[in-house]
Amino acid sequence: MLLRQGSIGPSVTALQRELNAVGYDISVDGDFGNETMRAVRSYQRKQGLVTDGIAGPKTRALLHGQQDARLLSQIDLVDAADRLGVELAAVMAVNEVESRGNGFHFGGPRNGMPIILFERHIMRRQLQHHGINPLPYQRAKPDIVNGSPGGYIGGHREHNRRERAGEIHTAASIESSSWGLFQIMGFHWKRLGYESAENYAADMAINEANQLDAFVRFVEKDRGIHAALRRHDWAGFASRYNGPNYAANDYDTKLAAAYRRHSQGMRLAA
Repeated sequence: MLLRQGSIGPSVTALQRELNAVGYDISVDGDFGNETMRAVRSYQRKQGLVTDGIAGPKTRALLHGQQDARLLSQIDLVDAADRLGVELAAVMAVNEVESRGNGFHFGGPRNGMPIILFERHIMRRQLQHHGINPLPYQRAKPDIVNGSPGGYIGGHREHNRRERAGEIHTAASIESSSWGLFQIMGFHWKRLGYESAENYAADMAINEANQLDAFVRFVEKDRGIHAALRRHDWAGFASRYNGPNYAANDYDTKLAAAYRRHSQGMRLAA
C-alpha cells in the first residue's frame, strides 16, 4: 500500500506512530497532510531512500528495522538526472509512475529475485531470431511460446514461465522478459551495451541502482524519449515508453502530476 498526501485511515495512523517512534513529533490523526509528508521526506532523506514523500513498502520496511542495501537511493536518481541532463523532478516522476515500486520480490518463494514479466509472443520472435523453429513449441507449450501476448500469471510465478522457456533457449527466455523497476525488455541487452542476455539478467539481479542504469541507457539510446523527458513533454514520453495506448492508463497525466509534486517538494525543502 502506498500512503501519500491525501491518504486517510488506520494505515496513516500507524505510519504516524511509527514516525513518532523514530523521533518525529507529529499529530496522530489518520490524515496524511503536510506535516506527515514533511516527516516522511525528512526520514527518507536521513535514511538515503528516494525522497518522494510517499510511504510505500520500502519506507515502511525501514521504519520496522528491515535494512536492504539493494534499494534505490536518492543519490542514484540525482546521478541519473545529471547523466541525462534533465531535471531531478522529471526523473523522480518517471520513477514514481513508470517503475513497479519494487525491483525485487520481498518474501515468498522468489524472495530476492528481480521482478519480471514474461512475454510469450516475444519468446516466439526471439526463437526465430536464434534460428529455432517456434511452431513445435507453440503447439506444445502455448502459454510460453505464442503468436499473441498473454498467458500472464503475475508476481513471482512469472519466473516459473521464464524458467520453462529457458529449457528451450536460455537467452531467448531472458530477452523475452521485462526486468526490474522500469521493466526494460531483455532483448535490448546488446543495444544497451551489455555483454550478453545472461549478463543483463545478472546485472538486474544485483540492485535497483543497476535497474535504474538500464533505464538511463534506454533513454540515452532513444532521442525521442530523451528529448520528451528533457522538455517535460509527458504525452510524448508516454507514447514512446508505454506505447500508443498510453492515454488509457493516464500515464501522461500521472507523470505531469508527479513532476509538479516533486518540483514543489524540492522547492519547499530548499
